[in-house]
Amino acid sequence: MTAGKLVIALAAGLAMGTALAQSGADVVKSKGCLNCHDVDKKKVGPSFKDIAAKKKSEAERVAKLKEGKGHPKVAASDAELKAAVQHVLATK
Repeated sequence: MTAGKLVIALAAGLAMGTALAQSGADVVKSKGCLNCHDVDKKKVGPSFKDIAAKKKSEAERVAKLKEGKGHPKVAASDAELKAAVQHVLATK
């Protein structure tokens, strides 16, 4: 494979990867977060605004969802969990 073809193949792969990435809002909807949480009012779980107000790092929040400690375990990729957490934190 020539250098030019390699660059084109890599660029196409990157473009496809970013096209497949879900936004945080999409992840929150698709993983059922809205069944227990709302943006600004308590349901079964705290509101996104209340969650965002707590002093925890993004990594701690992702780990909590991934490991199921203090919250039901969420079946999602690390990228999806990170996007969902960033979406929730943006509601501050």
